[in-house]
Amino acid sequence: MYTQEMLESIKKVEATRASRLGVEPRRMTADEKEALLAEFHPDHIASQFATLKIGPNKGEKVPLELADILQANSRVNPATVDLSNPDYDVDVLVIGGGGAGSAAAIMAHENGANVMIVTKLRHGDANTMMAEGGIQAADKENDSPAQHYLDVMGGGHFKNVPELLEKLVTEGPIAVKWLNDLGVMFDKEPDGTMITTHGGGTSRKRMHAAKDYSGAEIMRVLRDEVINRGIPVVDFTSAIEIIKDENGRAAGAVLMNMETKEILIARAKTVIIATGGAGRMHYQGFPTSNHYGATADGLVLAYRAGAPLLYAYTLQYHPTGVAYPSQIFGALVTEKVRSIGAMLVNSEGEAFMHPLETRDVAAASIIRECKARHKGVATPDGGFGVWLDSPMIELLHGEGTIEKRIPAMMRMYLKYGIDMRKQPILVYPTLHYQNGGIKIAANAMSDVENLFVAGEAVGGIHGENRLMGNSLLDIIVFGRTAGIEAAKVAKNTTVGKLNLDHVTAFAKEMAEAGIKTDKVSPILLPHYTHGNPRFEAK
Repeated sequence: MYTQEMLESIKKVEATRASRLGVEPRRMTADEKEALLAEFHPDHIASQFATLKIGPNKGEKVPLELADILQANSRVNPATVDLSNPDYDVDVLVIGGGGAGSAAAIMAHENGANVMIVTKLRHGDANTMMAEGGIQAADKENDSPAQHYLDVMGGGHFKNVPELLEKLVTEGPIAVKWLNDLGVMFDKEPDGTMITTHGGGTSRKRMHAAKDYSGAEIMRVLRDEVINRGIPVVDFTSAIEIIKDENGRAAGAVLMNMETKEILIARAKTVIIATGGAGRMHYQGFPTSNHYGATADGLVLAYRAGAPLLYAYTLQYHPTGVAYPSQIFGALVTEKVRSIGAMLVNSEGEAFMHPLETRDVAAASIIRECKARHKGVATPDGGFGVWLDSPMIELLHGEGTIEKRIPAMMRMYLKYGIDMRKQPILVYPTLHYQNGGIKIAANAMSDVENLFVAGEAVGGIHGENRLMGNSLLDIIVFGRTAGIEAAKVAKNTTVGKLNLDHVTAFAKEMAEAGIKTDKVSPILLPHYTHGNPRFEAK
């Protein structure tokens, strides 16, 4: 499968492998890291950001692609939407059927609420399913939530919201126990002890995994629990606007059937946004590891409703996405591959960074290696990457380790004639995670009353960079919190007269700011035409 040029480079990797075994490249100093990020990380390319002209974050910079949809036209004309006869009437409306939405729905139901999930694809079609490496929790004797807190705060460049981070790490052990009790099949020793490993930026082994399909295993269990509880799921149906009541509180959502385009109305005492990330926006043209529906819908809905965003300018580019073969370009190569021994090396077989640097530093290092040092490996489609020397894993830990620890990864590559037990794999950063998102308090409520948020749509938990394993943790911790708190608030809420006045007001603000656009949001699904005019929208 590899080209002749790639095979020649692999010979250099093989020639240096013995000398690299047991040798760790030095860690960068803080000043070196800052200089590297400033020059090579995509978040620092000023030309790729625009200043918002309207809304709660007016005057702040966000990616160009996000600015376009935050300052776009609504999919509905409020004057033509009848809110007087709702199609659904519930206590808690959960928008999004991934891990955060499912955890929220389960806990809302556990706390006595009449809850419903609405999701634009199928239940479980979410970034949770794509997560591979594991979930962090400080539940071992040599660890503590305080140590976890320090690791995450440092990894997030000290921009993490303290009260959110404190909740994340203190409830981490509770979250993992809850999942384990529900039936998640975590990796364990014969005596039942949880197996834990390191991740980038961690000072302790606190990564709990289910092989290399941790997210899929967690989603399996959460989905089963939703089904077993009889929680209704309305699939292939998108939320396209938040509805408020006369008191300015979130009170439901305007829904659209994805197939028929029928407009439906859901009234609710509380609303939870759990719509995930933005990878399918393809910021700066990067590929993505995200699922098909990751188009920042929640940010649009919340922003138009008056909820401010936090750190919307920062994204996470996972350092190891597939650079080749092109059929799986951008797919995630879990950080677990590096944590169990694979080393990043350039075209000359040289190790150029410490294996446990944080993701932003690792991504910037790879970009520098390819673009500035010209030591990347060219691909047939005009791209480039660096080698992840996966055969080192079995040299370090013995034959059979790859099949046992990362079986899904091994099978993915074998489909294309690449045996990662014998040959290195080619990687390059891929758009992976939305670090910024909707601002919330520790109870998961946004600045809009009765509008809660959980999961990747939240901003502030991870600061400006997320450590491996903390996304699966935050969907559980804040998903559970959102469900509990939304159910609690719903018990004491009487919904007033429904309206979409905020949508009308937002359109007026756009006009007054001189914003003229033909863009409509949320965009719901990416538009892929591959340059073929036959598929372009008429």
